[in-house]
Amino acid sequence: MKSIKFVNGLVPAIIQDSQSREVLMLGYMNQEALDQTLASQKVTFYSRSKQRLWMKGEESGNTLELVDIKEDCDSDALLIQAKPAGPTCHKGTKTCWGEITRTNYYEIERLENTIQDRIQNPKKDSYVSALINKGINKVTQKVGEEAVEVVIEAMDDNDALFIEESADLLFHYLILLQAKGYALNEVLGVLKQRNSNN
Repeated sequence: MKSIKFVNGLVPAIIQDSQSREVLMLGYMNQEALDQTLASQKVTFYSRSKQRLWMKGEESGNTLELVDIKEDCDSDALLIQAKPAGPTCHKGTKTCWGEITRTNYYEIERLENTIQDRIQNPKKDSYVSALINKGINKVTQKVGEEAVEVVIEAMDDNDALFIEESADLLFHYLILLQAKGYALNEVLGVLKQRNSNN
C-alpha cells in the first residue's frame, strides 16, 4: 500500500464491521500505525490528541481484529474491515453513531451468493441444486410448506421452533427469488418506495 497519500502524515481510516457491514468508527493512521496494524492484525491508529500510536482496545479490551484493508480510488482514505471484540465506541455502543441496526444483512447477502452459485454451478450434494433441479413448481411448493409451518409454530409457545421455521421460510424464499431471477434488494426497494409514499 505504497500509493497512499498521507496529508500532514495522516490518512483517514473508516472502520467497518466485516460481518454486518456497519460503519463502526473513523480514525486516523500514519505510516507507522498502518504498518503495526498489518503486522499485529489489530487495528492501530495515530491518536492526534495523545500524539502517539494507539491500538483500539488497548485499555478496554474492545479490540478490532483486522480482516481486510483497502484504499479508495484516490488513495487518500482507507476502508478497514474488522471483527470487533465488544463495543467500538468509548460510550459503550457498537458504533460511534450509536446502535444502527440489529439485522445482519451481510449474512443474507452471503446466503444469496451461495444460492446463486449453487444454481449456476450445481453440486451433487447440494440441497439448493437438487431443489432447483426439480423445477419452479417444487421450489414454490416448499415456500408454501414452510410458510404453513411458520404459522403453526406462531400459534404455539415454542419460540425456538418458531425461529427455526422462520429461518427455513426465509431460506426457501431466497431460493425462490433467485430461481425467478431476483434478489432480496429488489423486494426491499419496493418496500422502501411504499414507505416513502406513506
